[in-house]
Amino acid sequence: MKAKNSTLNTTTDVQPLNVDRRKFVGGMAALAGAASLGGFLPLVSSKAQAASGKLETTSAKLGFIALTDAAPLFVALEKGFFAKHGMKDVEVLKQSSWGTTRDNLVLGSQRNGIDGAHILTPMPYLIASGAMTANNVPTPMYILARLNLSGQCISVGREYSDLKVGLDTQEFAQAIAAKRASGQAVNAAMTFPGGTHDMWMRYWLAAGGIDPDQNISTIVVPPPQMVANMRVGSMDTFCVCEPWNQQLINQGIGYTANTTGELWHNHPEKAFAMRADYVDANPNSTKALIMAIMEAQMFCEQPENKKEIAEICSRRRWIHAPYADIIDRMEGNFDYGTGKVVENHPSQMRYWKDSTSYPYKSHDLWFLTENKRWGYLPKDFDSKTIIDQVNREDIWREAAATLGIDKSDIPETTSRGLETFFDGKVFDPENPDAYLNSLAIKRV
Repeated sequence: MKAKNSTLNTTTDVQPLNVDRRKFVGGMAALAGAASLGGFLPLVSSKAQAASGKLETTSAKLGFIALTDAAPLFVALEKGFFAKHGMKDVEVLKQSSWGTTRDNLVLGSQRNGIDGAHILTPMPYLIASGAMTANNVPTPMYILARLNLSGQCISVGREYSDLKVGLDTQEFAQAIAAKRASGQAVNAAMTFPGGTHDMWMRYWLAAGGIDPDQNISTIVVPPPQMVANMRVGSMDTFCVCEPWNQQLINQGIGYTANTTGELWHNHPEKAFAMRADYVDANPNSTKALIMAIMEAQMFCEQPENKKEIAEICSRRRWIHAPYADIIDRMEGNFDYGTGKVVENHPSQMRYWKDSTSYPYKSHDLWFLTENKRWGYLPKDFDSKTIIDQVNREDIWREAAATLGIDKSDIPETTSRGLETFFDGKVFDPENPDAYLNSLAIKRV
Protein backbone atom coordinates (compact mmCIF):
# COMPACT_ATOMS: atom_id res chain seq x y z
CA MET A 1 0.00 0.00 0.00
CA LYS A 2 1.23 3.50 -0.75
CA ALA A 3 2.34 5.83 1.99
CA LYS A 4 -0.43 7.79 3.68
CA ASN A 5 0.30 11.01 1.82
CA SER A 6 2.23 9.89 -1.22
CA THR A 7 2.07 11.99 -4.37
CA LEU A 8 1.07 10.32 -7.61
CA ASN A 9 1.38 11.51 -11.20
CA THR A 10 1.67 15.19 -10.29
CA THR A 11 4.16 18.02 -10.19
CA THR A 12 3.20 19.23 -6.73
CA ASP A 13 5.78 20.17 -4.11
CA VAL A 14 3.56 19.48 -1.12
CA GLN A 15 5.53 17.44 1.38
CA PRO A 16 4.02 14.88 3.75
CA LEU A 17 3.62 15.87 7.38
CA ASN A 18 6.38 14.09 9.25
CA VAL A 19 6.67 16.01 12.47
CA ASP A 20 9.91 15.45 14.34
CA ARG A 21 8.68 15.58 17.96
CA ARG A 22 11.84 17.25 19.34
CA LYS A 23 11.98 19.83 16.55
CA PHE A 24 8.24 20.41 16.79
CA VAL A 25 8.38 21.11 20.52
CA GLY A 26 11.36 23.39 19.93
CA GLY A 27 9.43 25.19 17.22
CA MET A 28 6.46 25.67 19.51
CA ALA A 29 8.77 27.09 22.17
CA ALA A 30 10.16 29.52 19.61
CA LEU A 31 6.60 30.41 18.67
CA ALA A 32 5.74 31.17 22.29
CA GLY A 33 8.85 33.29 22.53
CA ALA A 34 7.87 35.22 19.44
CA ALA A 35 4.47 35.88 20.95
CA SER A 36 5.92 37.16 24.21
CA LEU A 37 8.26 39.47 22.31
CA GLY A 38 5.51 40.88 20.14
CA GLY A 39 5.82 38.58 17.14
CA PHE A 40 2.18 37.60 17.60
CA LEU A 41 0.97 40.82 19.18
CA PRO A 42 0.51 44.27 17.63
CA LEU A 43 3.54 46.42 18.37
CA VAL A 44 3.22 49.71 20.26
CA SER A 45 4.29 51.61 17.16
CA SER A 46 1.64 49.76 15.16
CA LYS A 47 -1.02 50.90 17.62
CA ALA A 48 0.13 54.48 17.19
CA GLN A 49 -0.01 54.11 13.40
CA ALA A 50 -3.49 52.62 13.61
CA ALA A 51 -4.68 55.55 15.70
CA SER A 52 -3.58 57.93 12.94
CA GLY A 53 -5.56 56.01 10.30
CA LYS A 54 -2.88 56.61 7.65
CA LEU A 55 -1.96 53.70 5.38
CA GLU A 56 1.55 52.47 6.08
CA THR A 57 1.80 50.95 2.61
CA THR A 58 -0.40 50.70 -0.47
CA SER A 59 1.05 47.37 -1.59
CA ALA A 60 0.63 43.70 -0.71
CA LYS A 61 1.39 40.46 -2.50
CA LEU A 62 -1.43 37.94 -2.08
CA GLY A 63 -1.43 34.36 -3.33
CA PHE A 64 -4.32 32.24 -4.58
CA ILE A 65 -5.04 28.79 -5.97
CA ALA A 66 -7.24 28.43 -9.07
CA LEU A 67 -10.54 27.77 -7.27
CA THR A 68 -13.86 29.60 -7.18
CA ASP A 69 -13.57 30.25 -3.44
CA ALA A 70 -10.72 32.64 -4.27
CA ALA A 71 -13.27 34.81 -6.13
CA PRO A 72 -13.32 37.53 -3.44
CA LEU A 73 -9.66 38.26 -4.18
CA PHE A 74 -10.27 38.33 -7.94
CA VAL A 75 -13.28 40.61 -7.50
CA ALA A 76 -11.53 42.90 -5.01
CA LEU A 77 -8.88 43.57 -7.66
CA GLU A 78 -11.02 43.53 -10.81
CA LYS A 79 -13.85 45.68 -9.39
CA GLY A 80 -11.52 48.16 -7.71
CA PHE A 81 -12.28 47.43 -4.05
CA PHE A 82 -8.61 47.30 -3.10
CA ALA A 83 -8.00 50.64 -4.84
CA LYS A 84 -11.14 52.13 -3.25
CA HIS A 85 -9.60 51.58 0.17
CA GLY A 86 -6.24 53.01 -0.87
CA MET A 87 -4.49 49.69 -1.58
CA LYS A 88 -3.74 50.54 -5.20
CA ASP A 89 -0.62 48.40 -5.54
CA VAL A 90 -2.00 44.99 -4.51
CA GLU A 91 -0.81 42.01 -6.55
CA VAL A 92 -2.89 38.82 -6.60
CA LEU A 93 -0.58 36.04 -7.69
CA LYS A 94 -1.42 32.50 -8.83
CA GLN A 95 0.27 29.68 -6.90
CA SER A 96 0.80 26.25 -8.46
CA SER A 97 -0.05 24.27 -5.30
CA TRP A 98 -0.75 24.68 -1.62
CA GLY A 99 2.85 23.68 -0.97
CA THR A 100 3.97 26.61 -3.10
CA THR A 101 1.62 28.89 -1.14
CA ARG A 102 3.18 27.69 2.11
CA ASP A 103 6.74 28.15 0.85
CA ASN A 104 6.06 31.64 -0.47
CA LEU A 105 4.44 32.68 2.80
CA VAL A 106 7.48 31.46 4.69
CA LEU A 107 9.69 33.49 2.35
CA GLY A 108 7.58 36.66 2.57
CA SER A 109 7.49 39.35 -0.10
CA GLN A 110 10.86 40.76 0.94
CA ARG A 111 12.42 37.49 -0.25
CA ASN A 112 10.30 37.26 -3.43
CA GLY A 113 7.47 35.40 -1.71
CA ILE A 114 4.05 36.67 -0.67
CA ASP A 115 2.54 38.56 2.28
CA GLY A 116 -0.77 36.74 2.50
CA ALA A 117 -3.06 34.34 0.70
CA HIS A 118 -6.36 32.66 -0.02
CA ILE A 119 -5.62 29.57 2.04
CA LEU A 120 -6.96 26.33 3.49
CA THR A 121 -8.12 27.26 7.00
CA PRO A 122 -5.78 24.87 8.91
CA MET A 123 -2.65 25.93 7.01
CA PRO A 124 -1.83 29.12 8.96
CA TYR A 125 -1.74 26.95 12.09
CA LEU A 126 0.44 24.31 10.47
CA ILE A 127 2.81 27.07 9.33
CA ALA A 128 2.72 29.09 12.56
CA SER A 129 3.35 26.01 14.71
CA GLY A 130 6.15 24.74 12.48
CA ALA A 131 4.29 21.48 11.89
CA MET A 132 4.37 22.07 8.13
CA THR A 133 7.58 24.01 7.56
CA ALA A 134 11.19 23.06 6.85
CA ASN A 135 12.86 21.83 10.05
CA ASN A 136 9.65 22.63 11.92
CA VAL A 137 10.58 26.31 12.12
CA PRO A 138 7.47 28.42 12.75
CA THR A 139 6.46 31.45 10.69
CA PRO A 140 3.96 33.58 12.67
CA MET A 141 0.66 33.95 10.79
CA TYR A 142 -2.71 35.63 11.35
CA ILE A 143 -6.13 34.53 10.09
CA LEU A 144 -8.01 37.75 9.30
CA ALA A 145 -11.23 36.58 7.66
CA ARG A 146 -13.03 33.54 6.34
CA LEU A 147 -13.50 33.67 2.57
CA ASN A 148 -16.32 31.17 2.16
CA LEU A 149 -18.49 28.45 3.65
CA SER A 150 -19.08 25.04 2.01
CA GLY A 151 -18.80 24.72 -1.79
CA GLN A 152 -16.32 21.83 -2.03
CA CYS A 153 -17.26 18.42 -3.41
CA ILE A 154 -16.20 14.80 -3.25
CA SER A 155 -16.16 13.25 -6.71
CA VAL A 156 -15.94 9.61 -7.80
CA GLY A 157 -14.66 8.06 -11.03
CA ARG A 158 -17.05 6.74 -13.67
CA GLU A 159 -16.00 3.14 -12.99
CA TYR A 160 -18.33 3.42 -9.97
CA SER A 161 -21.23 4.86 -11.97
CA ASP A 162 -23.51 1.93 -11.20
CA LEU A 163 -23.16 2.54 -7.46
CA LYS A 164 -24.19 6.21 -7.57
CA VAL A 165 -22.05 6.82 -4.50
CA GLY A 166 -23.39 9.55 -2.20
CA LEU A 167 -23.14 10.13 1.53
CA ASP A 168 -23.41 6.39 2.25
CA THR A 169 -20.14 4.61 1.41
CA GLN A 170 -21.10 1.00 2.22
CA GLU A 171 -21.22 -0.22 -1.39
CA PHE A 172 -18.21 1.93 -2.28
CA ALA A 173 -16.28 0.27 0.57
CA GLN A 174 -17.07 -3.18 -0.85
CA ALA A 175 -16.07 -2.08 -4.36
CA ILE A 176 -12.70 -0.65 -3.35
CA ALA A 177 -12.00 -3.68 -1.13
CA ALA A 178 -12.58 -5.96 -4.12
CA LYS A 179 -10.37 -3.78 -6.30
CA ARG A 180 -7.55 -3.86 -3.76
CA ALA A 181 -7.92 -7.61 -3.38
CA SER A 182 -7.32 -7.95 -7.12
CA GLY A 183 -3.98 -6.19 -6.70
CA GLN A 184 -4.99 -2.81 -8.06
CA ALA A 185 -4.23 0.49 -6.36
CA VAL A 186 -7.11 2.46 -4.88
CA ASN A 187 -6.46 6.15 -4.32
CA ALA A 188 -8.29 9.05 -2.70
CA ALA A 189 -6.88 12.46 -3.66
CA MET A 190 -6.89 15.67 -1.67
CA THR A 191 -4.94 18.88 -2.03
CA PHE A 192 -2.77 19.24 1.09
CA PRO A 193 -2.14 16.99 4.12
CA GLY A 194 -3.99 18.35 7.12
CA GLY A 195 -5.95 20.79 4.96
CA THR A 196 -9.68 21.14 4.51
CA HIS A 197 -10.04 18.75 1.56
CA ASP A 198 -8.05 16.13 3.45
CA MET A 199 -10.39 16.57 6.43
CA TRP A 200 -13.59 16.26 4.35
CA MET A 201 -12.33 13.18 2.51
CA ARG A 202 -11.17 11.49 5.69
CA TYR A 203 -14.34 12.32 7.61
CA TRP A 204 -16.57 10.96 4.83
CA LEU A 205 -14.57 7.76 4.41
CA ALA A 206 -14.22 7.08 8.13
CA ALA A 207 -17.92 7.74 8.80
CA GLY A 208 -18.67 4.86 6.43
CA GLY A 209 -16.14 2.53 8.01
CA ILE A 210 -13.35 3.09 5.46
CA ASP A 211 -10.02 3.73 7.19
CA PRO A 212 -8.31 6.41 5.07
CA ASP A 213 -4.89 5.08 6.11
CA GLN A 214 -5.54 1.34 5.88
CA ASN A 215 -8.26 0.71 3.29
CA ILE A 216 -7.30 3.29 0.67
CA SER A 217 -4.19 5.29 -0.21
CA THR A 218 -4.44 9.04 0.31
CA ILE A 219 -2.51 11.07 -2.26
CA VAL A 220 -1.78 14.76 -2.75
CA VAL A 221 -2.75 16.42 -6.04
CA PRO A 222 -2.95 20.18 -6.78
CA PRO A 223 -6.53 21.27 -7.59
CA PRO A 224 -6.03 22.08 -11.31
CA GLN A 225 -4.54 18.59 -11.85
CA MET A 226 -7.42 16.61 -10.37
CA VAL A 227 -9.40 16.05 -13.56
CA ALA A 228 -6.36 15.06 -15.62
CA ASN A 229 -5.33 12.51 -13.00
CA MET A 230 -8.82 11.04 -12.80
CA ARG A 231 -8.86 10.78 -16.60
CA VAL A 232 -5.75 8.55 -16.63
CA GLY A 233 -6.99 6.44 -13.72
CA SER A 234 -4.63 7.72 -11.03
CA MET A 235 -7.43 8.03 -8.46
CA ASP A 236 -10.83 6.63 -7.56
CA THR A 237 -12.16 9.64 -5.66
CA PHE A 238 -11.05 13.18 -4.91
CA CYS A 239 -12.07 16.21 -2.88
CA VAL A 240 -11.59 19.72 -4.22
CA CYS A 241 -13.38 23.01 -4.86
CA GLU A 242 -14.95 24.10 -8.14
CA PRO A 243 -14.71 24.21 -11.05
CA TRP A 244 -12.92 20.87 -11.10
CA ASN A 245 -15.86 18.73 -9.92
CA GLN A 246 -18.16 20.18 -12.57
CA GLN A 247 -15.44 19.86 -15.20
CA LEU A 248 -15.13 16.16 -14.33
CA ILE A 249 -18.82 15.71 -15.13
CA ASN A 250 -18.72 17.84 -18.28
CA GLN A 251 -15.88 15.69 -19.60
CA GLY A 252 -17.68 12.45 -18.75
CA ILE A 253 -14.95 11.21 -16.42
CA GLY A 254 -16.86 10.94 -13.14
CA TYR A 255 -19.62 12.38 -10.98
CA THR A 256 -20.28 14.19 -7.70
CA ALA A 257 -20.87 11.96 -4.69
CA ASN A 258 -21.68 14.87 -2.40
CA THR A 259 -21.06 18.51 -1.82
CA THR A 260 -19.21 18.92 1.47
CA GLY A 261 -21.92 21.13 2.93
CA GLU A 262 -23.95 17.92 3.10
CA LEU A 263 -21.33 16.52 5.47
CA TRP A 264 -21.42 19.63 7.65
CA HIS A 265 -23.85 22.40 6.75
CA ASN A 266 -22.20 25.78 6.24
CA HIS A 267 -18.80 24.46 7.21
CA PRO A 268 -15.84 26.87 7.21
CA GLU A 269 -13.52 26.47 4.25
CA LYS A 270 -10.88 28.94 2.97
CA ALA A 271 -9.45 31.80 4.98
CA PHE A 272 -7.66 35.04 4.21
CA ALA A 273 -4.40 34.94 6.16
CA MET A 274 -1.24 37.04 6.26
CA ARG A 275 2.20 36.92 7.77
CA ALA A 276 2.09 38.41 11.26
CA ASP A 277 5.01 40.74 10.55
CA TYR A 278 3.13 42.39 7.66
CA VAL A 279 0.06 42.94 9.81
CA ASP A 280 2.01 44.23 12.82
CA ALA A 281 3.95 46.68 10.64
CA ASN A 282 0.92 47.76 8.58
CA PRO A 283 -2.23 47.70 10.74
CA ASN A 284 -4.14 50.32 8.73
CA SER A 285 -3.20 48.79 5.39
CA THR A 286 -4.24 45.38 6.69
CA LYS A 287 -7.62 46.75 7.76
CA ALA A 288 -8.01 48.32 4.30
CA LEU A 289 -7.33 44.92 2.71
CA ILE A 290 -9.95 43.26 4.91
CA MET A 291 -12.55 45.92 4.14
CA ALA A 292 -11.92 45.51 0.41
CA ILE A 293 -12.30 41.75 0.71
CA MET A 294 -15.49 42.14 2.75
CA GLU A 295 -17.00 44.32 0.03
CA ALA A 296 -15.93 41.78 -2.58
CA GLN A 297 -17.57 39.00 -0.54
CA MET A 298 -20.83 40.95 -0.43
CA PHE A 299 -20.60 41.44 -4.20
CA CYS A 300 -19.97 37.72 -4.73
CA GLU A 301 -22.99 36.76 -2.59
CA GLN A 302 -25.51 38.69 -4.72
CA PRO A 303 -27.36 36.43 -7.21
CA GLU A 304 -27.40 39.16 -9.88
CA ASN A 305 -23.60 39.18 -9.91
CA LYS A 306 -23.01 35.45 -10.33
CA LYS A 307 -22.66 35.46 -14.11
CA GLU A 308 -20.10 38.25 -13.98
CA ILE A 309 -18.17 36.48 -11.23
CA ALA A 310 -18.14 33.25 -13.24
CA GLU A 311 -16.83 35.17 -16.25
CA ILE A 312 -14.11 36.78 -14.13
CA CYS A 313 -13.12 33.39 -12.67
CA SER A 314 -12.87 31.87 -16.15
CA ARG A 315 -10.20 34.33 -17.28
CA ARG A 316 -6.71 33.09 -17.93
CA ARG A 317 -5.10 35.10 -15.14
CA TRP A 318 -7.45 33.56 -12.59
CA ILE A 319 -8.80 30.00 -12.94
CA HIS A 320 -8.46 29.65 -16.73
CA ALA A 321 -11.35 27.21 -17.12
CA PRO A 322 -14.41 27.25 -19.39
CA TYR A 323 -17.30 29.44 -18.25
CA ALA A 324 -19.56 26.40 -18.68
CA ASP A 325 -17.59 24.57 -15.97
CA ILE A 326 -18.13 27.42 -13.53
CA ILE A 327 -21.51 29.08 -13.96
CA ASP A 328 -23.99 26.40 -12.78
CA ARG A 329 -22.50 25.79 -9.36
CA MET A 330 -21.60 29.45 -9.00
CA GLU A 331 -25.37 30.07 -9.23
CA GLY A 332 -26.05 27.25 -6.77
CA ASN A 333 -27.38 24.70 -9.27
CA PHE A 334 -25.94 21.19 -8.96
CA ASP A 335 -26.22 18.41 -11.52
CA TYR A 336 -24.46 15.53 -9.78
CA GLY A 337 -23.91 13.64 -13.02
CA THR A 338 -26.01 10.71 -11.77
CA GLY A 339 -29.47 12.01 -12.66
CA LYS A 340 -29.70 13.89 -9.37
CA VAL A 341 -30.21 17.63 -9.89
CA VAL A 342 -30.64 20.21 -7.10
CA GLU A 343 -31.50 23.80 -7.99
CA ASN A 344 -30.54 26.55 -5.54
CA HIS A 345 -28.72 23.99 -3.43
CA PRO A 346 -29.00 24.59 0.35
CA SER A 347 -25.32 23.64 0.67
CA GLN A 348 -24.00 25.91 -2.08
CA MET A 349 -20.96 28.06 -1.42
CA ARG A 350 -21.54 31.17 0.65
CA TYR A 351 -19.32 34.25 0.40
CA TRP A 352 -21.10 36.57 2.86
CA LYS A 353 -24.48 35.24 4.01
CA ASP A 354 -24.67 33.41 7.38
CA SER A 355 -21.69 35.29 8.85
CA THR A 356 -19.36 33.71 6.30
CA SER A 357 -16.62 36.32 6.59
CA TYR A 358 -16.23 36.20 10.36
CA PRO A 359 -13.46 33.76 11.44
CA TYR A 360 -15.01 31.83 14.33
CA LYS A 361 -12.39 30.49 16.73
CA SER A 362 -14.59 27.45 17.37
CA HIS A 363 -14.18 26.44 13.73
CA ASP A 364 -10.41 26.67 13.91
CA LEU A 365 -10.57 24.43 16.99
CA TRP A 366 -12.43 21.75 15.02
CA PHE A 367 -9.72 21.70 12.35
CA LEU A 368 -6.95 21.39 14.94
CA THR A 369 -8.88 18.62 16.69
CA GLU A 370 -9.20 16.72 13.40
CA ASN A 371 -5.49 17.20 12.75
CA LYS A 372 -4.88 15.54 16.11
CA ARG A 373 -7.31 12.80 15.13
CA TRP A 374 -5.22 11.84 12.12
CA GLY A 375 -1.83 12.19 13.81
CA TYR A 376 -0.81 15.39 12.05
CA LEU A 377 -0.54 17.18 15.40
CA PRO A 378 0.37 15.66 18.77
CA LYS A 379 -2.50 14.95 21.15
CA ASP A 380 -1.17 17.44 23.71
CA PHE A 381 -0.92 20.25 21.15
CA ASP A 382 -2.10 23.47 22.83
CA SER A 383 -4.91 24.42 20.46
CA LYS A 384 -6.39 27.20 22.56
CA THR A 385 -3.14 29.13 22.92
CA ILE A 386 -2.27 29.07 19.24
CA ILE A 387 -5.84 29.93 18.19
CA ASP A 388 -5.70 33.02 20.39
CA GLN A 389 -2.42 33.95 18.68
CA VAL A 390 -3.31 33.18 15.06
CA ASN A 391 -7.03 34.00 14.85
CA ARG A 392 -7.30 37.80 14.74
CA GLU A 393 -11.07 38.11 14.74
CA ASP A 394 -10.50 41.32 16.69
CA ILE A 395 -9.01 42.94 13.59
CA TRP A 396 -11.97 41.66 11.54
CA ARG A 397 -14.34 43.35 14.00
CA GLU A 398 -12.42 46.63 13.71
CA ALA A 399 -12.62 46.47 9.93
CA ALA A 400 -16.34 45.63 10.05
CA ALA A 401 -17.01 48.59 12.34
CA THR A 402 -15.05 50.97 10.12
CA LEU A 403 -16.87 49.70 7.05
CA GLY A 404 -20.21 50.19 8.78
CA ILE A 405 -21.31 46.54 8.68
CA ASP A 406 -24.73 46.08 10.27
CA LYS A 407 -24.46 44.71 13.79
CA SER A 408 -26.75 41.84 12.81
CA ASP A 409 -23.96 40.58 10.53
CA ILE A 410 -21.34 40.67 13.31
CA PRO A 411 -21.37 37.60 15.62
CA GLU A 412 -21.55 38.34 19.32
CA THR A 413 -19.13 35.58 20.36
CA THR A 414 -16.12 33.74 18.93
CA SER A 415 -17.99 30.41 18.94
CA ARG A 416 -20.79 29.28 16.63
CA GLY A 417 -21.66 26.68 19.28
CA LEU A 418 -22.46 23.01 18.75
CA GLU A 419 -21.82 21.65 15.24
CA THR A 420 -23.65 18.53 13.97
CA PHE A 421 -22.33 16.34 11.16
CA PHE A 422 -24.17 14.15 8.67
CA ASP A 423 -23.43 10.98 10.66
CA GLY A 424 -24.88 12.42 13.87
CA LYS A 425 -21.57 13.27 15.54
CA VAL A 426 -21.58 16.53 17.48
CA PHE A 427 -18.61 18.83 18.05
CA ASP A 428 -18.83 20.89 21.22
CA PRO A 429 -16.12 23.58 21.21
CA GLU A 430 -16.26 23.51 25.02
CA ASN A 431 -15.28 19.83 25.04
CA PRO A 432 -13.29 18.84 21.93
CA ASP A 433 -11.88 15.73 23.61
CA ALA A 434 -15.37 14.26 24.00
CA TYR A 435 -15.86 14.66 20.24
CA LEU A 436 -12.48 13.10 19.54
CA ASN A 437 -13.24 10.16 21.82
CA SER A 438 -16.56 9.54 20.05
CA LEU A 439 -14.87 8.83 16.72
CA ALA A 440 -14.28 5.15 15.97
CA ILE A 441 -11.55 5.51 13.34
CA LYS A 442 -8.63 7.71 14.35
CA ARG A 443 -4.87 7.66 14.85
CA VAL A 444 -4.90 9.16 18.35
